Amino acid sequence: MIKVQNLHKHFGGFHAVDGASLEIASGSITGLIGPNGAGKTTLFNVIAGVLAPTSGSVLMNGEDITGLAPHQLFSKGLLRTFQIAHEFSSMSCRENLMMVPANQSGETLWNTWFGRKRIANEERALAAKADEVLEFLTIDHLRDHKAGQVSGGQKKLLELGRTMMVDAKIVFLDEVGAGVNRTLLNTIADAILRLNKERNYTFVVIEHDMNFIERLCDPVICMA
Repeated sequence: MIKVQNLHKHFGGFHAVDGASLEIASGSITGLIGPNGAGKTTLFNVIAGVLAPTSGSVLMNGEDITGLAPHQLFSKGLLRTFQIAHEFSSMSCRENLMMVPANQSGETLWNTWFGRKRIANEERALAAKADEVLEFLTIDHLRDHKAGQVSGGQKKLLELGRTMMVDAKIVFLDEVGAGVNRTLLNTIADAILRLNKERNYTFVVIEHDMNFIERLCDPVICMA
């Protein structure tokens, strides 16, 4: 599904990623481990379009996606999460999920005047899908809570929920367990396994918790 070929990313004289080559199989949960400074997050950022590579290429299902912007990769079903969850803190958890799909009818001035019925129907459908996602993630009791007021682990679940709102094909999870208690980490792991088995999601996971990696990942790639 993803093929990285001889990828380099340099910051001046510092070689953060130095000739990385790897393949991510469709339907897999691949672990990416290694010490701090090994280049794991930089590799994620290059694949996900946050950073441009110095050289090398990234292919997705045979298509060269090297250097595409995150919004272009989003439309192809490639998404990533970050070590620190990003949410619209003053909006509810449900509203945070409803914001995710692109090209909504209410985004155009014309529809706000002449397409109100279409907007209302679309919002009902989005709300229903958001409720389904929240229930899947076992945080449906938080649907009306402000996203900025829930715990760090619940925010990580909410980030996972965003990927479900657009039926992602491959998701890059960057230290999803950072700052998360063991109970919520197990809930996150359960959700990842269900998405993989029931909806054929492909995951690539950076994580320092080896128990988490051992439970979820096959194969595991080590960067040094």
